[in-house]
Amino acid sequence: MPGVSRASWGIAVHSIDRRERLFTLNADTLLVPASVAKLFTVATAADAVGWDYRFTTVVQAAGPIVDGVLRGDLIVVGSGDPSIGGRAGDDLMGWSEGIKAAGIHRIEGRVIGDDDSIEEPRPQNAWAWDDLGYPTGALFGALNLAENRSTITVAPGSAAGAPAMLTIDPRLSFRVISNRVVTGPPGSSPLLWPEQRPGDPALTIAGTIPSGAASAVVPVAVGNPTLWFANALRSRLIRDGVDVLGAAADIDDVVPAPARDGMVIYTHRSRTLGEIAHPLLKDSINLYAEALLRLNAAPGVFPTNDAALEGLRKRLDAWGIPSTSYQLVDGSGLSRRDTVSAEAALMLLERHADTSPFVAGLPIAGVDGSLATRMKGTPAENNVRAKTGTMSNIRTLAGYVTTRDGERLAFVVLINNFEGTGANANAALDAIAISLASFSRARRS
Repeated sequence: MPGVSRASWGIAVHSIDRRERLFTLNADTLLVPASVAKLFTVATAADAVGWDYRFTTVVQAAGPIVDGVLRGDLIVVGSGDPSIGGRAGDDLMGWSEGIKAAGIHRIEGRVIGDDDSIEEPRPQNAWAWDDLGYPTGALFGALNLAENRSTITVAPGSAAGAPAMLTIDPRLSFRVISNRVVTGPPGSSPLLWPEQRPGDPALTIAGTIPSGAASAVVPVAVGNPTLWFANALRSRLIRDGVDVLGAAADIDDVVPAPARDGMVIYTHRSRTLGEIAHPLLKDSINLYAEALLRLNAAPGVFPTNDAALEGLRKRLDAWGIPSTSYQLVDGSGLSRRDTVSAEAALMLLERHADTSPFVAGLPIAGVDGSLATRMKGTPAENNVRAKTGTMSNIRTLAGYVTTRDGERLAFVVLINNFEGTGANANAALDAIAISLASFSRARRS
């Protein structure tokens, strides 16, 4: 097919109903899976803690409450919940209501985010630096809010050549922003992007915006998720009538460290793992996947990335998936050091073909998620359920399809290093999925 003739391919197709391989091509070759890696993360996390698992975040009063006044700090202790304020969670309104229900209407101290239950937020192994300014490269921590994404509004300056004007979310006031956007000539093409440059503490907003154009919105990663959470909760409390005298703070910046035995005044429990996995798979949310990966760490072990990967490998070993058939270094598939074989991914799909939350979370061709606009008007529409993977020069697809005869198939297609466009590669993936949906064992008359 055009644009993919020079690519590296890995393909494996299996009949779930007949328990037989139908087709393989380079099925043992290790290729970069992109977000198909999330299938391994979700399946092993569910095996570790169960689909009904919920993250717990608690708010503590580090001081006495006297006549509605907290004479001390408010401390939020996180456990890695990625969903608060996101596509699988609720906003902070219930938090401020719960804190006021504890009798607090004024806080003399600070709002402190305690993120010490897991390792410090950082980019995962071999993440590309140019992903880090975007929400797709947002850092994950013990405390996360709104998927650790915000927006910066860019408006043109007074004339061509003038600096553009930036409007920043007040909750992001702690973030240093460098403005490198220039106003272009009237009618020119806008081009805007965020950059978290290596070694630079500032987030750079770069590009051009035409003179006289309407304002544009640039989605960005928030940087320090703990400080972002504390700042946002402080803002929400003030908005809801709680007077907060102190600033927002990350516990790592508080000296001396506050006591950790304060009275618990509010507890937030996330939605279930099954509910969180749904948008994770449908919309391919990297932050959610990194959070779920940590659930693989053995009980009682500090949940570092390495400890989580060790737990993941033990589960895949128990399922008979050889350690030589994959190399995973993160939970989201954003790292180009991740490699899997089509055979390894197919073995995972075989095992979970009848696991309802796993299958229900997969995008449906022509219907929703990352496949909403693909394969419409074909036998694959509302039939193929599959996880997509997208990186530059990488496109992947892995999931399930029902043939024309009603036979259930699992399939994996990995395309790396193609010479054409992403559209060319997606067309090739879709053509294979459509062929499988059209497949019939019946002899033609």
